[in-house]
Amino acid sequence: MTEKKKTARKKDASLHVRQVKSGIGFPVRQKATLEALGLGKIGRVRALPDNEAVRGMIQSVTHLVEIVPAEGKPS
Repeated sequence: MTEKKKTARKKDASLHVRQVKSGIGFPVRQKATLEALGLGKIGRVRALPDNEAVRGMIQSVTHLVEIVPAEGKPS
């Protein structure tokens, strides 16, 4: 049996995600994921909760977005 190691995250932690590439020419499902993340235009940044659901959505569109450090906080 293998045990999965859970990473410790702060309860109020958030991820700042920036769209760096357009969803045009990519599957509809990926465009819908961008919209669900609150993105849709290149350069738009959203602060999202740091949980498994959001991380999974980001993982499905990693070629379209990047995680940026929060402004005013050291990275």
